[in-house]
Amino acid sequence: MDATAERKTVTDLDIHRIMQMIPHRYPMLLIDRIVDIVDGESCTGIKNVTINEPFFTGHFPARPVMPGVMIVEAMAQTSAVLVMHTLGQSAEGKLVYFMGIDEARFRRPIGPGDRIEIKVQKIQNRRTVWKFKGEAWVDGQLCAEASYTAMIVMD
Repeated sequence: MDATAERKTVTDLDIHRIMQMIPHRYPMLLIDRIVDIVDGESCTGIKNVTINEPFFTGHFPARPVMPGVMIVEAMAQTSAVLVMHTLGQSAEGKLVYFMGIDEARFRRPIGPGDRIEIKVQKIQNRRTVWKFKGEAWVDGQLCAEASYTAMIVMD
């Protein structure tokens, strides 16, 4: 049996399970559901964007646009779920800190009513440092992408 056949694949995690895995809470919890995880490889999360998001009061009142930094944060949280799922329950609730964000591109605005499909792929990991490629899709269109490095704090 090859290594990929041994990897666990999960097809659905709800918000309650996500909150057990990562420490983020409102207003900074930016993923609503995980629709698939392949341990150690990839994860797809969903963010339903509503007009009630706190950042829309100032960004921008006449034309609400989700800030790019929040889109990248949603990618990072999706990646954090992948890390926690891969490492198992002993890692759940641990903090994952950004170390670097590279090649961020924003191609189309995201606003209220959009459903973001966040696709993350592990590029590599060494001990507690993980590198990812993330993409944010709405209605089949690539809206944002970035590569980023994060470190899990195990103490």
